[in-house]
Amino acid sequence: MKSIKTKLKLNNQQKTILAKHAGVARHAYNWGLATCITEYEETKKRPSAITLHKCLVAEVKSINPWYYEVSIGSHNKP
Repeated sequence: MKSIKTKLKLNNQQKTILAKHAGVARHAYNWGLATCITEYEETKKRPSAITLHKCLVAEVKSINPWYYEVSIGSHNKP
């Protein structure tokens, strides 16, 4: 079995973008986990991925505008 190790050589702007993506992903995961736990405790049912996505867009993104800093295309500008 072989493995290949690769190191990315990122500039400061790329490091910042990756850190923002990781932060948004972490926040979204933790929010989704907390929402699932609360929903299960109340109803004994787990919300679907579609329901979670709709709630994330409706509730979380509106009060956390920094989510939009990592949206597709925001960092692809010249």
